[in-house]
Amino acid sequence: MYQILVVIPVDDSQRAGLMAAAPDAEFRFCSRGELTAQLVRGADVILGNVPPEMIRGSEKLKWLQLNSAGTNGYTDGGVLPEKVILTNASGAYGLAISEHMLGALLCIMKKLPLYIRDQDKQSWADHGPVTSIDGSRTLVVGVGDIGGEFARRMAALGSSVTGIRRHKTEKPDYLEGLYQMDRLTDCLREADIVASCLPGTKDTDHVFTAETFAAMKRGAYFLNIGRGTSVDSLALAEALNSGHLAGASVDVTDPEPLPPGHPLWTAKNLLITPHVSGGYHLQQTQQRIVEIARRNLIRFVRGEELENRVDMSLGYRTVSCEKS
Repeated sequence: MYQILVVIPVDDSQRAGLMAAAPDAEFRFCSRGELTAQLVRGADVILGNVPPEMIRGSEKLKWLQLNSAGTNGYTDGGVLPEKVILTNASGAYGLAISEHMLGALLCIMKKLPLYIRDQDKQSWADHGPVTSIDGSRTLVVGVGDIGGEFARRMAALGSSVTGIRRHKTEKPDYLEGLYQMDRLTDCLREADIVASCLPGTKDTDHVFTAETFAAMKRGAYFLNIGRGTSVDSLALAEALNSGHLAGASVDVTDPEPLPPGHPLWTAKNLLITPHVSGGYHLQQTQQRIVEIARRNLIRFVRGEELENRVDMSLGYRTVSCEKS
């Protein structure tokens, strides 16, 4: 009998759905605050993120289903035994984060933060010309679930969208072109809007540096919802303050949380949100996470290939199997 530990928050209906997926298993539902090393090490299956340090030495563990798309900490050497299958929640966050990106982009393109500040001061002022998504050129760096959802929305609004992925795959219809990282600089030169949706791996550390920003068109916009470590924060602040970039929005930073006094706080036309585009802020995201876990639980019991299996050497999902 499998011992299944569930730390994803669920309602009664979702709880019943998970239990029906593995009727012969013994379930333990608990919050992060109730977690103990004993609970973690007694589980054959864990649904949801638990502190990586609690997993070390978990001899019983066979499968860990994350409630996050990111796998930081879980693919580090010695955290998961070799036999353990790791799956993530890729596919759950595209709706929430792509809409956040679109809202943030329109906010900075239309200079809305300036008008919000004027409203607080009861000041009536015109801040001049704005720009449009229609007719623009967008580059999405990291065309996975989230990047793909954003690319679709930008294409629907009249932008010509190009994507970059680490591995060569078939180009989806919503992209004008799809390239690998060796074409990054060339693609940057053509883009009016650059969106970074990169996962946090050793290969994505400081992809965006002073040189990278210098390669972008003057007056371009930059978005980052991937990982803060992919961007040199001081270089981004300088690119904004110098006027080379017209504006930026970041939901992730390096360091994070962003400390008081950091240059990003006062950078020109920068919208900062505290890593809130994902998580459980949108109810549909939580529902999608639980559904991924339920489908995978059915597959696990049947001995089938799991959806969203993470390549431990890369740190992210490479291929998703068909849904049940």
